[in-house]
Amino acid sequence: MRLRHFLAIVSLGVPCFSVMAAAAECPADMVSIACGQDIPDRRPPVASRKFRSQAVEDEIARVTSMLGNAKLARMFANCFPNTLDTTVDYRTDADGKSDTFVVTGDIPAMWLRDSSAQVWPYLNLACRDENLRRMIEGLIRRQLKCILLDPYANAFNDGPTGGMWMSDMTDMRPELHERKWEIDSLCYPLRLAYAYWKMTGDTSVFDDVWLGAVRKIYETFVEQQRKYGNTGPYRFRRVTDRALDTLSNDGLGAPVSGCGLIVSSFRPSDDATTFQYLVPSNFFAVSVLRKAAEILVEVNSEESLASACTALADEVGAALAEYAVYKHPRFGDVYAYEVDGFGNHLLMDDANVPSLLSLPYICDVDVDDPVYRNTRRMVWSDSNPYFFSGKAGEGIGGPHVGYGMIWPMSIMMKAFTSRDDDEIRNCLTMLLNTDAGTGFIHESFDADDPAHFTRPWFAWQNTLFGELILKLIADGKVGLLDSL
Repeated sequence: MRLRHFLAIVSLGVPCFSVMAAAAECPADMVSIACGQDIPDRRPPVASRKFRSQAVEDEIARVTSMLGNAKLARMFANCFPNTLDTTVDYRTDADGKSDTFVVTGDIPAMWLRDSSAQVWPYLNLACRDENLRRMIEGLIRRQLKCILLDPYANAFNDGPTGGMWMSDMTDMRPELHERKWEIDSLCYPLRLAYAYWKMTGDTSVFDDVWLGAVRKIYETFVEQQRKYGNTGPYRFRRVTDRALDTLSNDGLGAPVSGCGLIVSSFRPSDDATTFQYLVPSNFFAVSVLRKAAEILVEVNSEESLASACTALADEVGAALAEYAVYKHPRFGDVYAYEVDGFGNHLLMDDANVPSLLSLPYICDVDVDDPVYRNTRRMVWSDSNPYFFSGKAGEGIGGPHVGYGMIWPMSIMMKAFTSRDDDEIRNCLTMLLNTDAGTGFIHESFDADDPAHFTRPWFAWQNTLFGELILKLIADGKVGLLDSL
């Protein structure tokens, strides 16, 4: 069993099977001495924070006391708790079970992808704080219910409220914020549930709702293999002036060959794919199908469904080996970003995760895999049409925000997947220098002017920055952090 891809910041050798209750809240100014007074404290007042965890406050105090760079310490203190401070609504449902709704930030809806990633860095603290554990449990339960409601939706409302995309020409309903079919939307909840189980030992989430959701995920993946001319039930069209916000061919998207890969009509950026077999997301599907199978066997004794998940993972993995590799004239064998099974390959990378750059972080791809190493060099170069370099830094963007806009997420993924201290140091320097004086990480920034950025409040990016700092500390790189 491969455990290295759960949490970069956690030791999984000694999982915790019991949790401790939270103590009293830390003072709001706990990190003021460590961080310095000239760096902005962007956390809400204690009374205004959406969710409070003593374990998280203790971790902030521990980390900031270790960091000699005042700006880095303050940015960690701002960013790491940002999900809890601003985006979490925790409650219990009619059955008394935990129920958690997590918005992405300045958009009042819950993405299955974003919400999973937002709470991910807190998993290693769940054994120290019962309230924190319950919050994560509640999110898993909410996500499974969302999948049963509609496995093709990427984002959900907190109830049947309707929203701005109700006019989309697809099977919309008022519980959905948006209905863009993205493989990773079903992968992230499985990844989270598996890691939660390994960290806490809690199997209560693996009930009939879990089993129903896994069956629905499996069925949806099989439908979207689009074999034997079967296109499946999903259609999507939108009246828009943005080309990548809708699908061609009466909502089906570009044709695919039915080669065993799974169609993803949209990317993690919520932009439409060009060739619908999105390679990083297919790698992700292989990884989480195997994780789901392990739970099904060890917890549920559902051998049949587990075998089906494993067989599908094997099929998709074999198809990736056959169709996803392209012989690049400059870099050798590389992974394409998208393929169609007809022989067409799209050579690029997008900043959103899963991406080609992020494969060792999010999937079971070894950082030393030679094809990945070649791919990594390709996507961080001018051979990637969405790699941008300017006065403020360099990194990967995507069509979602356009030319010249670098996503800090790509810089963080480069650091997560690097073994080179100089490379990591350069990534961190760019992150510290492109916050535009806000003390936060943004969705994207202009390669030449970090004061020009998108989304002032984006909890996923903020919390991911905290996760990166924790990983580097766990890797024994405090000296590197102090050298910034």
